[in-house]
Amino acid sequence: MTSQTASLADVRDEYGFLDPDDRYRLLIDLGRALEPMPDALKTEATLVRGCSAAVWVYPTLRDDGTLHFLADSNAAITKGIIALVLLTVQDQPPGTVAAADIEGELAPFDLRNQLSSNRTQGIPNMIALIRDTAARYA
Repeated sequence: MTSQTASLADVRDEYGFLDPDDRYRLLIDLGRALEPMPDALKTEATLVRGCSAAVWVYPTLRDDGTLHFLADSNAAITKGIIALVLLTVQDQPPGTVAAADIEGELAPFDLRNQLSSNRTQGIPNMIALIRDTAARYA
């Protein structure tokens, strides 16, 4: 299952049946399936602050008016978490992205209890950056 074909609901259903080790593997696989982010876009300007791993997020406004995010991390689990976040907002209009209940969508994954706190501490910053970006385009 790749993130391009999987919906958040599909991933959530699968995740619910897995033991902790397989949940890690699922997150890592989601991260691997992320669209590649060119190294040239990995700059100070696209770096998300407050993450224990390096995380970059680069938004583009598409011709159809939707926001498309490229993202990457130097840590496999973190990259998987980014993929989960992007499943909630990818390729939607800025107003929809800005209003999205990303935290609510991620709640069933219980990431805070599944992963160490240093793996999840940057999630609010990543979500804030996505919301701020959407608000600028909305």
